[in-house]
Amino acid sequence: MFNRRHFLHTTALGSFGWILGRTFEIPGRVKDNPIVISTWAPNVRANAAAWKILSAGGRSIDAVEAGVQVPEADASDTSVGYGGLPDRDGRVTLDACIMDHQANCGAVMFLEGIKHPVRVARRVMEKTPHVQLAGEGALQFALQEGFTVENLMTPESEQAWKSWLKTSEYNPMTTPDQLRTRQVPGQSDNHDTIGMLAMDAAGNLSGACSTSGLAFKMRGRVGDSPIIGAGLFVDNEVGAATATGVGEEIVRICGSHTVVELMRQGISPQLACRKALERIVKKHGARAKNIQAAFIAVNRQGIFSGYSIQKGFTFAVQTRKGVRVFEAKSIF
Repeated sequence: MFNRRHFLHTTALGSFGWILGRTFEIPGRVKDNPIVISTWAPNVRANAAAWKILSAGGRSIDAVEAGVQVPEADASDTSVGYGGLPDRDGRVTLDACIMDHQANCGAVMFLEGIKHPVRVARRVMEKTPHVQLAGEGALQFALQEGFTVENLMTPESEQAWKSWLKTSEYNPMTTPDQLRTRQVPGQSDNHDTIGMLAMDAAGNLSGACSTSGLAFKMRGRVGDSPIIGAGLFVDNEVGAATATGVGEEIVRICGSHTVVELMRQGISPQLACRKALERIVKKHGARAKNIQAAFIAVNRQGIFSGYSIQKGFTFAVQTRKGVRVFEAKSIF
């Protein structure tokens, strides 16, 4: 099984050569497109897949679709695609969305048995008059498009579910709590939802988001990840943003759309991410210390950043200058 801690330690000294550091008011400005940015440090691998397309002059929409498929196929990633932790009934259900620079978008939610939901989301975008398909309808569409049903439950995920059944204590913070306890500092062994943003050489933005949702969630639960405006939003005149964390909280503030609208007002990506998160904190008061949510964003000028409620959130960036990983600033 792929060991994330080993990967991060070895690639820090290897060909990727990324640098981990705290973000500042402007952690990065890309004067020479393209750029790809994604949630969580281990997604340097996802960025590398996207970069192959971007560095060859390809489109940002193709890049984010390719990049997100990396964690979707990674059995050791317990919160995205194959190997994702199941719902409380022992079923792996997936959510994903994708959006391009012309506001074309597609999403699938509560999808079972399809390893790459982001690919199905793109088909929804390109081949239907709709934005979102759910459940059996999403699966039916996927099968019509030639996708095949696979067993997405790994032995490790099944064992985790069976262990959880001993108490069956449902807590929406299960996944964030696991991340915090297993990966401090830097979230190095695992991560939550992948959200990816890219700007291609033509200056066009796209984004994609994919997840298996919160561990042991109620049957049918859908978070922010496949919802355009919550888990992802792209406006080619302004910038793009994507989210990770407890989806219910991100949905309540239309999170990614809020970040983009704040950038429209001339606010930097970092401050826009923080201001959006402050809305969550304000709604919950002291209870917000038990909630994790985070955003990454990039604007039209190529300035990128991220912010989180709790410490430990990281994001990965690749440009012509190389690969970098940042630990985001946090409210707490």
